[in-house]
Amino acid sequence: MAREKVAVRNINHPGRTTLLDKAAYEDMKKAMLKVIPRRSPGLTPDDIHREVLPLLSRETFPGGARAGWWAKCVQLDLEARGLIVRAPTRPLRLTRA
Repeated sequence: MAREKVAVRNINHPGRTTLLDKAAYEDMKKAMLKVIPRRSPGLTPDDIHREVLPLLSRETFPGGARAGWWAKCVQLDLEARGLIVRAPTRPLRLTRA
């Protein structure tokens, strides 16, 4: 049985979408929106990755496998959708819109 897919955007490539596994996407999205704060200073991508790991499904991400790739993918999609924003800082920090 084929797994359900979701169209994922990328803020760096407007107008382009990629079909990816919906279960993994939704699991990561839910975890990321739970940990990313609404106020400054926000979190760095490394902070987000560390904080989402315990929230992810062990079935979808056994031992945290591929969580880093999915975190970046979902980050870029959420930015493209306007749900999270980058602060003009170094290192990069993200907050919820």
